[in-house]
Order: sequence, then C-alpha cells, then structure tokens
Amino acid sequence: MQDRNTIPRAAFGPTDMPLDAARSAFGWLVTGPEPLSVDGCGFAGLPDRLVPLDEVRQRLLRRRCPQPVRDAVWAHLVTRSRAEAGAWTVGCVGVALPALTGIAAKLTSRFAGDPRDVHAAVLAGFLAELPVIDLARPRIMLRLRWAAYRAGHTCLRESLDAPTPSARAFHSAAPPAPAGHPDLVMARAVTAGAITPVEAELIGSTRLEEVSLAEAAARRGTGYEAAKKARQRAEHRLVAFVREHQAEPDDVQIDLDVLAAAVAGRPRRVTVEVVSGTHRRRVRRRVSPDSPHSGVQVRGQDHPARGQDPHTPASGDDPRPHSAGPARRTHPRPVDEPGRTPRPSTEEPRCA
Repeated sequence: MQDRNTIPRAAFGPTDMPLDAARSAFGWLVTGPEPLSVDGCGFAGLPDRLVPLDEVRQRLLRRRCPQPVRDAVWAHLVTRSRAEAGAWTVGCVGVALPALTGIAAKLTSRFAGDPRDVHAAVLAGFLAELPVIDLARPRIMLRLRWAAYRAGHTCLRESLDAPTPSARAFHSAAPPAPAGHPDLVMARAVTAGAITPVEAELIGSTRLEEVSLAEAAARRGTGYEAAKKARQRAEHRLVAFVREHQAEPDDVQIDLDVLAAAVAGRPRRVTVEVVSGTHRRRVRRRVSPDSPHSGVQVRGQDHPARGQDPHTPASGDDPRPHSAGPARRTHPRPVDEPGRTPRPSTEEPRCA
C-alpha cells in the first residue's frame, strides 16, 4: 500500500490535459499527514474514522454501495464546496474524476482536433453545476455527470462546425493603402493636376468641414456665385479623376501617381461628326487644347474647316437637316392645345 506521507511524483506539465491538472491537484490534497477527509461516522457503510477522499471515491464506485449512501456523501461534499470552496471544490472534482475522464475520452475518441478544449469544457460544466444543483433530489452524481457531458458535447459541436484553417490562407503581406480617405484622394488629384490646391481647399472646407460656401467665398475675396461655380468646375474634374482610377478591379492595387502621369502624357480623343454629301459618320480624332483647330478654345462656336468662309456652307452641305431620299418640303401642322383657340391656316385648301 502506498505511504500517504510521501510526496506524489505526478505533476502538471505543459503537454498535459486539464483533467491531468485536476488529478495532480487532487493527489496533493489526499497525500500527507493530514489528507482531505470526511468523517465516516455520519454515513452508513463508511468506517468510523476520518476517511480520505481517495478512499471515499473507491468505496462509492463499488457496485454494492447503496444509492442513498452515495447521495448523502455527495450532498456533504457539495455543501462543503459551497461553504469553503478551494480544496473542497478540488476534492469534488477528484472524487468525480473517473466519470469526467470517461466523458472526455468518449467525446474525443473520433475527434481529429486538439482535445484540450473539450476536456476543459467537461471540467467547466461540472464546476458550473456544483453551486446550483438541487441536493434534495436523488442521484446527485448522475446529474453532475450529465451537466459535464452537455458542456463537453457543446464544445465538440462548435469545434466541428468551425471552419478549418488552411496554411495557404496565412501569408505576409503589406497593409493596404488607405486610398479611400477623402483627403488622400484630393491630394492625389492635386498631384496629378486634376485640381489645384486652392480648389482642393475649397472643396474640403465646404464639403467635409462645417464651413459655409459664403464664408469660404469671403475668405477667397470673391463673390458667392463665383465661388459656387469654381467649386462646381473643380468637383467635375475631381469626379472624372476618381472614376478614371476606379476602373480597375478591386483586387488590384493601383498606383494613382503613376497612372495620373500616364494620363497627363496621353493624347485625348473626341468624337466629331463628318458630313459628306448626304451621309454622316462619327469618328474619333486626336485633339490638343493648344491646337487652333481643336474646337475647344471657344465654347458655343462652330469652327469651319480650313480655307472656308465661316458664313459660306461647304459644297454639298445644306444647313438644313438631311434625310434619306429626295428632299421634301414639310409644313408644320398647328397643334391644338387645351384652352387655346387654333389659329386659322392661311394656306388655301388643295383639291385632289
């Protein structure tokens, strides 16, 4: 028989299970000159002396141990645990350790993951039931066992339903650039030449800050309408700049500075309409703002072709709209509007 005065060699290591820690702690409590014990005089079937808890566990596990004796001993252990906690709580775990170990082994028998979480859940479910279990009802240990099983089973289901991590999904990468911040977007637009710093300050102060347009116009020394139109023109260019640089897929990181430089050096194209006789076609031509024949220097004016009088139509060109087939003179019909007397036609009626 093992001497109770010897210090047990079992200890809890970093690779052991949570129930192994409970086993080691319980072993320290029942070893030594004064092991944790109960008085056997108050329980039928126990010797009339102080019985250590490891011996109590062995007697309760015997098949011929009556159920009332088991309930009486467990009611005493749970009551001491509620009153004194500490060592008596560990003592309750140690007495129930065979049942807790069997539950954990059954739940993790086919579990391919780490069983430590399931073992810890079984132990936590048992400890959570100690303060609330009804001691007046029979089969106290059976109900404690089922509480531990439910907690372990819940943890097992959560582990099985969780997504499986993949090693390919974990890799080092640079943090994404905060390109969506309004200040950074306007800064890049200023760098690309889409808007000026003064226009960026006007948009930022009136759109992103609590500055009214009238106050911003007073700061600029201009009128309200002038500041409003200046902001509108700058916003149109800023929106075009943002849309142009958002055309790439979301998963591709775009260098806005390089792209803006490429756009600045790229010739622009416009769509023009070429009339030849009775046919019209739309073509795209390269234009430059510095060209005298680009058609963008003066808005609202028609620029004629080279060598032609602006007041003389080109050969074959008719200022009136053309239509497919022979020309036909059409007469507009008067439109009858409600509440308006139709004007009599001055054209004489024709006979068929």
